[in-house]
Amino acid sequence: MADMDTEELSPLAVAAEAWGIEQTFYDIWGKPHETKPEVNQAILQSLGVHDVEKALEEKLWTEWSRPLQETIVRPLTDAILISLPEARASETQELVFVWEDGRPCHHPVDLSALAVAEEITLRGQKFVRKEVALPPDAPLGYHTVKFGASEARLILCPEGCFLPEKLHTGGIGVSLYAVRSKRNWGCGDFTDLQALIDWVADHVGAGFIGLNPLHSLANRAPYNTSPYLPNSIFFCNLIYLDVEQVAEFAQCPEMAEARGEIERLRQSELVEYEAVADLKLRMLRGLFGTFLHEHYQPDTARGREFRAYLEREGEPLRLFATHAALDEELHKQFPDVWNFSTWPEEFRRPDSSPVTEFAGEHWRDVLFYQYIQWQLDDQLKAAQTYAKERGLGIGLYHDLALAIDKFGADAWAHPSFYVAGCRVGSPPDDFAPDGQDWGFPPPNAHRHFEDGYRLFAESIRKNAQYGGALRIDHVMRLFRLFWIPDGMSAAGGTYVKDKAEDLLHILALESVRGQFVVVGEDLGTVPEELRQVLKRFRVLSYRLLYFEKDKTGRFKWPQEYPEQALVSTTTHDLPTLAGFWSGRDIQARRDLGLIASEEDLQKALEDRLKDRQMLLSQLIEATLLPADYPQEARQIRELTGELHNAVVGFLASTPSHLFLLMLDDLVKSKDQQNLPGTTAEYPNWRRKMDFALEDLRQPPLAAYAAMLREWLVRSGRAISSTGG
Repeated sequence: MADMDTEELSPLAVAAEAWGIEQTFYDIWGKPHETKPEVNQAILQSLGVHDVEKALEEKLWTEWSRPLQETIVRPLTDAILISLPEARASETQELVFVWEDGRPCHHPVDLSALAVAEEITLRGQKFVRKEVALPPDAPLGYHTVKFGASEARLILCPEGCFLPEKLHTGGIGVSLYAVRSKRNWGCGDFTDLQALIDWVADHVGAGFIGLNPLHSLANRAPYNTSPYLPNSIFFCNLIYLDVEQVAEFAQCPEMAEARGEIERLRQSELVEYEAVADLKLRMLRGLFGTFLHEHYQPDTARGREFRAYLEREGEPLRLFATHAALDEELHKQFPDVWNFSTWPEEFRRPDSSPVTEFAGEHWRDVLFYQYIQWQLDDQLKAAQTYAKERGLGIGLYHDLALAIDKFGADAWAHPSFYVAGCRVGSPPDDFAPDGQDWGFPPPNAHRHFEDGYRLFAESIRKNAQYGGALRIDHVMRLFRLFWIPDGMSAAGGTYVKDKAEDLLHILALESVRGQFVVVGEDLGTVPEELRQVLKRFRVLSYRLLYFEKDKTGRFKWPQEYPEQALVSTTTHDLPTLAGFWSGRDIQARRDLGLIASEEDLQKALEDRLKDRQMLLSQLIEATLLPADYPQEARQIRELTGELHNAVVGFLASTPSHLFLLMLDDLVKSKDQQNLPGTTAEYPNWRRKMDFALEDLRQPPLAAYAAMLREWLVRSGRAISSTGG
């Protein structure tokens, strides 16, 4: 943000800055944008600030009159701030720490020996802040600290995320729902994932498998199938469960009746989310009935295992399962009701008496959805264990979505953690000249702070617990998000800051404890100073071939890529490598009216030709293509074998810690998984692979795996040459 003298600001602008609303931001072209008064006013009102001068004074009083803030996040080497009236600033006091394991630690403090770090006069009283060093044996973790009657949640963190000294490996990226196989029920599942692990270990030599977000979805096409707009970020989508691997399946009499439906779903061109979910739910109800009768009620070893899972998951799982049971029951009663925004008023808040009564009366339905998550948890854990056993050093690489469905389980279960009256989007750029409105509510930073960041920590922990790496979608969320007040367009929005240092330290704590690498998706409008902060916290940058260019438009050479990064060809929102070369994505956008004029079409084609020509010339200059390879990009309309090999080698040769090749790019698929700006017009998130999983080991697909393996070996990334 531009430097501004707060004395020149209006009370509205001063309050806006105090609540993190940036008063100036720069777009992708470097053009400054001043936040308009009406935008400040609307965002502040959404945060509950109406009388700005009174609210600002109250905010300062709250922050200074408490000796300890509600939550204190610090690295182990740091100190904590104590705020107190100046008259008490020379007393001898005691800090009492209660460590995470319950051990107390009494820490006497001579306040008179400490320098004043900050001071302020409020309501005629002078307050000072002093820094108190942490005890030398303070452990990492989530603790409590007490100073007199004041108490705070104390989170002590490492300086940065987990990052092995020798990390140089490659991986395969897969949209798990898209996997075809001769045994699944119409979409990829966790047993297919284990088969993919075998293929990667036997034929590719990669160190990890990158997955799409596995979050719970409503599974209703076309609006509720995006893994990046989930029903819940804390729990898994039941479509990934292999029902046949559930212990109770051996006693399933309904299986014979379902075989025809299973075969139809298996052969369908696209993933039929609703049909797959309905089928699995129907079958799982029978399995749950068997479990309830034979294991849960008699309290067998399996029943005790389930109870231990319920105890471990606690309140978040109870709320999630209650929402699922309510959603099902109310839709039965009112077929036109599809989400909690149109439920009867008494059920719209999780803490209402009618919700509690419903959960008590329908305890079996609530328990059923908890049972499903238990089985998903068990199968995903088994997949990560198997990946490690097969020598994949990282194993599974998970993806944590930025957004939530504003009508989903998380929005219902945790309403105070989201801000009503605004939506998240992005400012105008060359991809979307009018900006983008993503339609989901922004997080309430103060509520997370007030609650000790419990939900944030849980979201990281849950999504990384069965993997060796975690991708944070739109990692800029940790610093700021682009807020659009209701009633305004994306062009009228502005950035609102979050408590980045707190969030990054907690991310580091979870990463070090869970021993997983963190990758931050830092594409788009990202100030360089923010990338430097991510680097300091050892968060890997996310670098894509299409975007890595210098100021002249030249693609960067492999040696110019940063070491602390993951490199890849593309993402779900961008063209595949074969689609990029053939222009399939441009044609798709033209066919759907996303490119409105012939002039715009010609410009897109010319820009693409320039990119192809530049990349082709560099591949030849780097001797990744033979000298006699055709040097005119117009002559090469498809991704040839030699060109395919060269691009893979180009990225594998970078010094970056991780190299990810999407399976669609390995096998030269032309169609991307998601076409931004569309819903029903394009089969987003529904495309199945062009081949069955079993075909990966057969010609011609086996040749692609051999090619990738050769590059992983040559670049020192193969598990056989790195010991996993």
